[in-house]
Formats: sequence, C-alpha cells, structure tokens
Amino acid sequence: MIDWKDRKEFWVAGARIADPVTGRIRTGSVLIRKGLIEEITWQKQVKTDLPVLEAGGLLLAPGFIDIHTHLREPGFEDKETIETGTAAAAAGGYTAIVCMANTDPVIDDPTVVEHVLKRAADSGNCRVYVIAAVTKGLEGVDICEYHHLKEAGAVALSDDGKYITNSQVMRSALEYAGMQGLVIISHCEDPYLTNESQMNESYWSTKLGLKGAHAASEEIAVARDIRLAELTGSMLHIAHVSTAGAVDLIKKAKKRGVVVTAEATPHHLTLDESMLEDYDRNLKVNPPLRGKKDIAALLAALRDGTIDCIATDHAPHTAIDKQVEFDLAPPGMIGLETSFAQLNTELVGKGELELIDLIRLMTSRPADVLGLPGGKMAEGEPADLVLIDPNERWTPERENLRSKSFNSPLLGKELTGRVQGVFLEGKWFSSII
Repeated sequence: MIDWKDRKEFWVAGARIADPVTGRIRTGSVLIRKGLIEEITWQKQVKTDLPVLEAGGLLLAPGFIDIHTHLREPGFEDKETIETGTAAAAAGGYTAIVCMANTDPVIDDPTVVEHVLKRAADSGNCRVYVIAAVTKGLEGVDICEYHHLKEAGAVALSDDGKYITNSQVMRSALEYAGMQGLVIISHCEDPYLTNESQMNESYWSTKLGLKGAHAASEEIAVARDIRLAELTGSMLHIAHVSTAGAVDLIKKAKKRGVVVTAEATPHHLTLDESMLEDYDRNLKVNPPLRGKKDIAALLAALRDGTIDCIATDHAPHTAIDKQVEFDLAPPGMIGLETSFAQLNTELVGKGELELIDLIRLMTSRPADVLGLPGGKMAEGEPADLVLIDPNERWTPERENLRSKSFNSPLLGKELTGRVQGVFLEGKWFSSII
C-alpha cells in the first residue's frame, strides 16, 4: 500500500464506510484535509486533483477505542511500554486507548498521570487517556485526591486488578467521584471467594484439578457496587463482565435507572473454560473464562444493550512470566492486535453479531461510556479512522505482532478480518509488518 503518512490532503475512495451512529454501511469516499474529515460523499469515484487512496473492497470505520488497556509503564517495561503498547493498538485498529492505574508507581498522584501523558505524547502511536487509581496504592483504604487527578488529565478511576472490599470506602469513592464527574470502573471479584483460584469453578475445574472461582464471587461484587451506585447516584462501570448472573444484575439495575455501564472482553465472548484442558497458561485470565451458558448470556447482552461496549483488557506478560507451573502463572492475555479479527471470525462470521454492531461496540459506545471524543464518522470530526479488509485471512505469530509480549492463545490460529492500518488525524500507520 502507498505510504500516506506525510499526505495532508487526500481522498479515500470507494470504501465501504461504516457509520456506527446511524448503523449503516454503504460505499462512498472520504476527503481528509489537515487531520479532519472534511467531506463524505456516497460515490465510489471522485473527480479531484488531490491524491486518491483507492480502497475498493475495504471497510473504512472510525478508529477503535479501548477503555481497558494495561500499558505496564511505568514500572513493568519488560512486559510492555507506552511505545510498544500504542504500536500494538494502532496495528489492531485502535486510535485511542485508556490505560489502567496498576503500574509502579501506581497512578494515584497527579505527577504520575502527567508522566504517562508526556511519555505518550513523546513516543505514542495513538491517543492515550489515563485512568487513575480509586485508592492510594490500590490498597482499598484511603481514597485519592480525585480533583487533582482530573486536573492532571485522568478521565476515570479504577483499582482494576483489585476489588475494594470495604463498602464504606467504595461509597465514599463513588460520592467524591460523582462530584468530579468521574466514572469509577470496578473489578468485581470478591477476593475471599477467589483466593488462589485458577479458573472457573465447575466440572472442568474438578476434572483438571485446579482451584475454581465460583461465579458468585463476581455477582456478589457486582450487586454491592450497583447498590452503592444507586445510593450515591454516581457513575459506575463494570469491567470485564463474565457471568450470566452479573448480566442479569446489570440489566435489572439499568431498568431501575441506575447509572451503570458494562464491558465484555473478546476472550470472555469467544473462549470457554473447556479450552484449559491443555493447561495453556495464556488462557489463564482474571476473571476466569466461564462456561458456554455464560458466553450465550454475554452475547445476548451485547445485542440488547445491557453490555455497552467491548474492551480488550490487554494484559502483557513476558514469556518467562508464563513459563511456570499453572498455579504460579500470572493471569492475563494480550488482545489489542487480534481483537477485531477474533470477534469478526467468531461472532460476525458465525452470525452472532452484525458487522456494524461490532464496529459500534468498539467505537462510538466506548467513547460514550467515558465521554471521550472520537468514534464517529462525520464531517468535521478528527480523521481517526481504521481501514480493514474484513475477508482477509491471516495468522497471528510472534513475528507479525508489535506488542512486546506474546501471551496470546491465538498465536498460530487462522483468523478472518485484518486491519490494514489506521489514520490518526489523517496520518497513516500501517498495521502489517
């Protein structure tokens, strides 16, 4: 493909243009000028003196937005850096990602927020937003100074990776966050029920001899946090929903008018607990992969709007981290570079979800959840766009990924749908090495 990274004015012609807001995909052409979408015309060809990128057969959509990413920097640069993580994001079609606070030092101070944003400005390959901690040191005891964190640039709050067990602390956090207009993103797992667990508690955990975490651990935590959000009137977002019971709680809460939103990950939507039969440590995640009935409930929740968006929970770990006994391996898998292909293959390709709905769940809806710019295909919007061949078959391998880590169960598996690259404010970034 032609190198378009230095072009400031050009047309992308003949693409199938996806508009997640109107829910339509139709053929047309887009004029990009000075980093903005200047014009959209519903014609395959355009008469112009400007350069034309011929995109016939490709899908042009708003750039994906991931509101749950672990960039690991500062403190864990052996796993991922802001530079490599954002390169992986761009390669996967993401033009904006939101990074979590469980770094070292924890993002619980304005100076750390500013540091991450400065590093992203200097070496990032996509837009980076920062989630700050709910409590100091992620210890679940003392809440942070949310006003100062917001002033420094934080867009939300989360102790992701840890559940705030003290209900009074969580209530105070929700009240204070509500005053600042910030969403609290909750990792809902009761640690007293998940301590030393390795997978979902079920027939499979018994067969494999691994300690299980019952679905109740998630559902108890979701129920408490929803009730506290209802009590305080503050905004709550449930991260990586994985059980049918949690879906039911969220659906009922929304009907009551509770300000709660939720996300699901590609792995919880497409992978199940039975796949752990070979003890693949890359399938060890938190919360764990669940059963097929849970997956069916998650898919129904995507279709009816109970679950608002898809987020990757991109969690890089080194090869050494994962090359240990299953019990000792840290949970988490990478997902930024494979999320669209994984979901296009397993959900769109199998009739579980329409392509435009998948695009919406990865663009306008995550933007809505955190009040972020982007996710729209409209004149005057920034030219943050992704160009996709939805029919190209490809196989993720270590040599064609940009993440610093390779802890993915999808390596060596053929997928359908490949991101060709993204435009970030009109500047081209190719996804293909």
